[in-house]
Amino acid sequence: MQPLERLRRNIDSVFFGKAEAVTQVIAGLLARGHVLIEDVPGVGKTVLARALARSINCQFTRIQLTPDLLPSDILGVSVYNQDKQTFDFKPGPIFANIVLADEINRTTPRTQSSLLEAMNEGSVTIDGRTMTLPQPFMVIATQNPFEFEGTYFLPENQLDRFLLRVQLGYPARDGEKAILTQQPGRYKLDHLDPVLSAQEVQALQGQAAQVKLDAVLMDYLMDIVEGSRKSEQLHTGISPRGSLALMHASQAFALVDGRDYVTPDDIKAMVVPVCAHRVITKNYMSNGDLATATRILQELLQRVPSPV
Repeated sequence: MQPLERLRRNIDSVFFGKAEAVTQVIAGLLARGHVLIEDVPGVGKTVLARALARSINCQFTRIQLTPDLLPSDILGVSVYNQDKQTFDFKPGPIFANIVLADEINRTTPRTQSSLLEAMNEGSVTIDGRTMTLPQPFMVIATQNPFEFEGTYFLPENQLDRFLLRVQLGYPARDGEKAILTQQPGRYKLDHLDPVLSAQEVQALQGQAAQVKLDAVLMDYLMDIVEGSRKSEQLHTGISPRGSLALMHASQAFALVDGRDYVTPDDIKAMVVPVCAHRVITKNYMSNGDLATATRILQELLQRVPSPV
């Protein structure tokens, strides 16, 4: 059995939600990106994140983000050693391969910003010293979009660090019946065995970067990007970082689908999860307008000619 097939089957054994969400999260891992899982409570955000982490034989930490959490609670702190008369650094939970930042919008912007360097550079700077994080490194964050009491909106630069913004939605009827009868989040998840090593994940990430993207498809991708920048419904279109993210995500999506080349459908499938949280609509309000941005991008995909 191929590594990616083993990974998907392992996740599917405990997560009975939409297969599309599983594909997107795996693609985020292969593209060396970070994933924001956003939806109402109780649809399996944490189960999906933990299932992915437990499927890989690497270090996993979970941070329950709260309003009183400090940056040092995430990054670590230097503690004075009286015997040696030196400061010893005690690493925080960010020093792991997969970090689950649960309810990221419940902590203050100051604490949220402590994740920026880690997510962008794969390193953190503490007391003037830069320390590299273990590889592979991935942040999976969850948030409830409809909760306002005691929450803080994610700023644009924080949202931009997430390669994908995944929305789970409610499971299908058969999937929900399986959840009721098997209760995988309570029983199976704690006994889920890893099926991939950290080295295998890094090898797959290298393969994803080598997936072929034809020049015609590169032009198609750029047509979508430029269309967003010219749209009268958008205040800010897809940035160069966004176009790079779309390319990497499309390559990873193709690899998850078992191909070493990108098709137009791969790009189409990734446009909304990669770009909807990066563009700013004309009727922009705090934390963006994801539903409107999704509709505008879907209409843009219908107008941009797709190569054969």
